[in-house]
Amino acid sequence: MLVKTTIQGLLTALKGLTLTIKHLFNAGTARKTKDIKNPAYFEEQQGVTTVQFPKEKMPIPEVARYQLDVEIDDCIVCDLCAKACPVDCIAIEAVKSPEAIGKTSDGSVKRLYAAQFDIDMAKCMYCGLCTVVCPTECITMTNQYDKSTRKLTDLIYGFAEMSDQEIAQRKEEWTKFQADKEAAKSK
Repeated sequence: MLVKTTIQGLLTALKGLTLTIKHLFNAGTARKTKDIKNPAYFEEQQGVTTVQFPKEKMPIPEVARYQLDVEIDDCIVCDLCAKACPVDCIAIEAVKSPEAIGKTSDGSVKRLYAAQFDIDMAKCMYCGLCTVVCPTECITMTNQYDKSTRKLTDLIYGFAEMSDQEIAQRKEEWTKFQADKEAAKSK
């Protein structure tokens, strides 16, 4: 029994040493950048060292989930993306308008101003749910992924373009419209 255990221990050690020596000789071989669309992508990877990032970068798959971007002109401020977000990284504040304020690129009528549209990418888990529920497809995943920073506040992206003065003016217009509407009802 002792002899069998000793032989098994020696064979295991030899197997591990063989693997270590194999890696030692392959360590000088750097990985080459290969096309991710190639069906044999994983089988063709040779070498044990990584590519020299950021000088060299591995190709990004087309369906990858990375940085979010918002085309604010196409946003109807429906708030569906914020409701769908499982980690609450999207903050939206809408200001109502008395009349239609324009149309999006797909022809949807805009009736709300985006006073605030912030995405906290430090919280984002890149699930893509916000892009799926967006009726105007204004929120999309880009192929950008390298947004390193030392301050977490740099990862809060603001997409709204309204100034504080403009927000106050729009809110005042809405309040006046509501007051005029109530006055017309009471007559």
